[in-house]
Amino acid sequence: MVMPQQVEMLERRTSADVVFDYLYERIGSLELLPGAKISEAEIAAKFGISRQPVRDAFSRLGNMDLLLIRPQKATVVKKFSLRSIAKARFVRLSVEIEVLRKAASQWDGSMEAELTNNLEGQKAALNGKDVEAFHALDYEFHRLLCKSAGVDFAFEIISENKARVDRLCVLSLSAEYGMTELIDDHETLVAQLKNNDADGVTQTIRLHLSRLDETIRDIHGNHSSYFEAE
Repeated sequence: MVMPQQVEMLERRTSADVVFDYLYERIGSLELLPGAKISEAEIAAKFGISRQPVRDAFSRLGNMDLLLIRPQKATVVKKFSLRSIAKARFVRLSVEIEVLRKAASQWDGSMEAELTNNLEGQKAALNGKDVEAFHALDYEFHRLLCKSAGVDFAFEIISENKARVDRLCVLSLSAEYGMTELIDDHETLVAQLKNNDADGVTQTIRLHLSRLDETIRDIHGNHSSYFEAE
């Protein structure tokens, strides 16, 4: 049976969008663990829709390396791949370095207020131990960096590759500690942008993105069944 809230959602967006967002959230939060099977028929029945929009949503998630779609076999939540993680992180770092160097070279102060407000929100999320709010603000912060460089389109690449890695972070037990480090890095980046310090932002973003190295190693060691054999 379709709930009233679901009907309202379907009126605003396509059925495929609704299914995509629902599954993306459950996969990202690890409510659906790596290796879990997903039934196309069950999802269609849950939302009271045909199977075609479910297939469309599955395809989008498959393109993001979040689902493994196999002909004549069950669709499963894709396990983590160290190779795919390394690729995503490499692409993201390469793009963010160019974004930040461009932003530093042309900084005019027009984005300072928005970045400062975002940083204040991050600190409030840390104080309230609101990890979900922090992650949303973290995404927004990096979008604002792209905007400050005049390359808004670059955030599409950054966010896509960020999403390939983010669900790993859910398994980390040091969320609050990690938030503190990330906020410190963000504040350093803004200060360096204000000083037109292109070399400085390059060093900081390298450090910023390398902070996941130890987390990935620990998770791989403690949850090896969630990873593909490579």
